[in-house]
Order: sequence, then C-alpha cells, then structure tokens
Amino acid sequence: MNSLLEPGARAELPDEFNYGAAAVRFAPYQMPEFVSGIERFCREVHEAGAVAVFQLTHMNNAFAASPVPITEIYDLVPHELNEVMIDSILNTYADAAAVAHAAGADGVEIHCAHESTPQTFLSPALNHRTDRWGGPPDHRIRFVVEALERIRGRVGKALALGIRVNGEESRVGGYDHVQMREMTYLIGETGLLDFINIDVGHCFGTHAYIAPSYYGNAHYREFGKAARADLGPKIPVLFTGRINDPVVAEELLRGGYCDLVGMTRAGIADPEFANKARSGRLIEIRRCIACNRCIDEALNSKRPDTLKRPLCSVNPIAGNEQRWAREFRRAAISKHVVIVGGGAAGLEAARVSAMRGHRVTLCERGVRVGGQLLLTSKTPGRDSFEDQVYFQENELQRLGVDVRVNTSVDVEEIKALKPDAVVVATGSTPRYPMHVPGIELPHVVNGWDAVLGKVALGQRVAVISREDHFETPSIALFIAAKGKVVEVFHGSTHLGRDIERYSIGAVMQRVEEYEIPIHPNLILTEITAVAIRFVSSYARKSVSVGGFDSVVLVYGSVPNAQLYHALCADTRIAQPYIVGSAWTPRGIAEATRDGANVGLVI
Repeated sequence: MNSLLEPGARAELPDEFNYGAAAVRFAPYQMPEFVSGIERFCREVHEAGAVAVFQLTHMNNAFAASPVPITEIYDLVPHELNEVMIDSILNTYADAAAVAHAAGADGVEIHCAHESTPQTFLSPALNHRTDRWGGPPDHRIRFVVEALERIRGRVGKALALGIRVNGEESRVGGYDHVQMREMTYLIGETGLLDFINIDVGHCFGTHAYIAPSYYGNAHYREFGKAARADLGPKIPVLFTGRINDPVVAEELLRGGYCDLVGMTRAGIADPEFANKARSGRLIEIRRCIACNRCIDEALNSKRPDTLKRPLCSVNPIAGNEQRWAREFRRAAISKHVVIVGGGAAGLEAARVSAMRGHRVTLCERGVRVGGQLLLTSKTPGRDSFEDQVYFQENELQRLGVDVRVNTSVDVEEIKALKPDAVVVATGSTPRYPMHVPGIELPHVVNGWDAVLGKVALGQRVAVISREDHFETPSIALFIAAKGKVVEVFHGSTHLGRDIERYSIGAVMQRVEEYEIPIHPNLILTEITAVAIRFVSSYARKSVSVGGFDSVVLVYGSVPNAQLYHALCADTRIAQPYIVGSAWTPRGIAEATRDGANVGLVI
C-alpha cells in the first residue's frame, strides 16, 4: 500500500477510519496466512463439486476518482487519485488474481459497485475528472477495462473473469439504468468478460442493494433480463436481489431473467439450502427473513470478534461452525426437556434438544408458537419474519416435539410433567415509563396491544417512543396503514437511530409516504385527558401538545422472568435454564443463539 503514496508524503498510513469505511493497511492477498486459508477453501469447494470465485474489492472511503464523499452515509472526503496511484491500484487487481489462481480459484470478479473504487470512476456523481479517466461513459469505464486487461495479461484464460455492477445508482446525479446498460455493453464489447454479476440499489437510501424485508423477492429482476439482452449468450448474467426461495430462483432462470442466481443471505440462513432444494426438501429450508443483521454486524458492529464471527438471526451456527462440529452429538442419556415459551429462543431450544435425541415438551400460552416473531410479522414490510415460525413449526413436527399451545404452566404443573431439565423462554412484556402521571388513562395503550388488535384506537394517534430500533417505526406504520393520523414523539435525536444502513432507507421512505411527523428529543412527563406533556432531552424545555384521541407507548420491553425465579426457589426442581428475552431483551439473533446453546448442553 505504500506504493500509493505520492512523492514527499509521509510513509506511515493512518488507521483512523470509522466503522464501515473498510479501509485497511494491507490487502488480504498480501497476507500468507490468508493465502494458505483460501488454498484450503478452494480444495474443499472442489471436493464438494462446486467452483470457487473470488471477488476483488477495493472498497474504502479514503481515496477515489474525485474528492467527493463516496457514500452519503459518511462525510469523509477522499483523496483524489493521481496517475501513479491509479497505476498501483490497477496492478493490485492483477496481483490478487494471480494469487487466487495459484490458490486454486476457478474465477475472479472485480467489484465495480457500491462504494468500491471502480464505482467512483463509473459514477457521474463521483467522477468529476477532466483527464482520460473521466468524462462521458466510454471514458469512465476505462478504469474497469484497464483492470480487466491487466488481469488477463497476468493469468490469461486460466480464470473466469467477471465484474459486479450496480444496475442503477439510486442517488442524485448518479447513473440510471439506461446509462449503466451503455457502460456494461461497452465493457462487454472488449471481449474481456466471461460473466457479469448485477444487483440494484443504494448503499444507504432506497432502494438498498442488500434489500431488506420491505421489498419483494427479486424486485428488480427486469434489470437482469435487460443485461442478458444487451450482452448476448456469450456473457452469462448473474442476478441477485433478495432471493430466498428455490422456486423463485427457478422462475428467474426459466423466465430468462438471468443465467445464474445469487443468494448470499439465503446461504447464510441455511448452508444446506441448495442440497435441500435439489432433494425436494423445500419444507426443511430455513429461509432468510431479510432482517439484515448479518451485513449490519459485518460493517458496523463494535463487537471485538466481528471479523471472525458473523451473525445470523435465524441460524445460530453461523460463525460458530467449528464449535458445533466439535460439540454437537447425540445425548448420551435421553432426557425429558420441558420448555416454557414458544418464541425464537424457546423454539430453537426445542429443535436442538430434539435433534440431540431428547424428549421435548414445549408449552406455549398463545394459540400458536412464534412469540414476537409473529407480532413483528403483522407490521408492514415484516411479514417474512413469519417464515422462521413456519420453519420451526415444521421442524418440531418432524422431530416429534410435543407442542402444547394455549397452555400456561406454573411450578406445580411443570413438576407434574417430571422434567429432567426446564428451559424458561417466557420472553418479555412491554415496558411502561416509570413515575409518569396519566399512563393509566383509558386512551393510553402499549404498542404491542395496538398491533395485536386488542385495543381500539381513535383517529389521531400519538406514538411516544423511547426505543431506537425497528419497533417504533413498525408500530407507527402499522397504525398509519389503518388510516389513522399518526405523529411520533421520540426521545432520541432521530427515529430508528440503531437501524442498520441497508434498512433505514426503506423504513424512512414509508414514514415519509404516510406523512408521519417525527418530533425528536422529547421525554414524556405527563398525560392528561386533553394534553401530553414532555421535556426536551437536552435543554429541559417544557413542551405540551393536544388533540390526540389515543396515545401509544413504545418503550421496548422488560424480561418476564417470574417463572424462572420461582423455579430457582423450589428445591424440588433441578436448576432451570433461562434464555432469550426472559433473560434480557435483545435481538432475534441473541434469542436464537441462547436457545441453541442451551439445547446443545442439556
């Protein structure tokens, strides 16, 4: 990387880039340990009858075609590349391709989309150059063509060579679909390409290229068909865009939308996706729910093990494969495991326990298992969360778990079941603000009851929030979709502060479409029959509003752990386990892992 420095520049590269900026001191292909790892990876891929294709990615916010912020989510203005630096970067593509070839790869693709360095040359919004690297489309493709030529010059036809492109930039001043078609056609005409990988979208706004649950499967499939028409049969088209169902994938292939289907998140949610589809076991596929927790953790997590341990909301083995390969085995003694609560944690505890040979009884007080997965699935754009419930229901039936719905149990009833182990997965209940006068008034309700239809709402609804993730906008959008006039009074600086960047655009798009006003930095102090009173979060200024028929509180939730404490106090029952939100409310991924980990050790 030092070769990128201009004469006279300091020789030490800084490491001050923020989370998600993806700027590192050395490229992975320059690290011997990484190379030995991909050699093993290629061997195992080939033994499984598949091919190994590596993506070559210069993704950063530190240098670019022009000094224009690469993405609208970060303010960092990049350094403008000069000829020496461009030449050095182009050589790294050839160097990396040679390493991949030596390691046993079958192909490589250059990442030319979504914050990558080639994207900054292709984009009219980012490339303001007046030299040979900028200008009209046939000049802006020069960086990509030169990278392809250098790879071909190094490895010849030994590797399949492709590019990943964005079907349209979805940003002000960026290229649209027609302009991208012109550029990909021109690149295809060089004869350098063996395939093209196309997706569509923005890296922060709408439509996000890592499409969240608010979009349907293969929403932009027509872009794939257009690429096939432009490039002809000699350059196969891979299309990706929220595809989690083998039936949809088959429709895309048969309908001529693409030659290959990309399904990264689907493979994270269920690594056996393709094998199950091939053998007709569609009911056993654990479908990706498009919550985007995986990409959020990869880019923005502050967990120290983020680069080593990926995370999936529905697949607890993701990132823990070695541990499961080492520790998962049939139980030496089959036990009777009683699980109380059928939410994400309880279902996974039941599934893993049954897979290990235990006799499992699951007691759920509701009419159906699913817990907060079912609650969330009722809100706009989150219906895919019910897919995980379907998967678990089918799995528990296949594994012979005794599922008892409409069943509430206490300590004595649990003892009567004669369990060898008890897992408390009783979830959480809505949190109410403490010491706020008026929350007991009849027109004040909690958001969960509003979504479940347990309460009637008036026409003008105030949603009062102390929650920074999806819950507040989901409930507000649910109420607005019923034809109500909604306003949100939020305790933080902005709504959805903790929503990852690939979903926030879809959320806020819908908030804007329903014309829902957001009033930030307000903390509830009192509710009366005619007014709602707040204090501002920072200046402590008093604010009073009126005219609302209903007040909906969205304050997150608190653990429902009473049963667990009662079981711990009863010496006649062995030490119980507690999992999921009953321990402390977190995300679906944490609940799923909690349940799986307990199922693994019983």
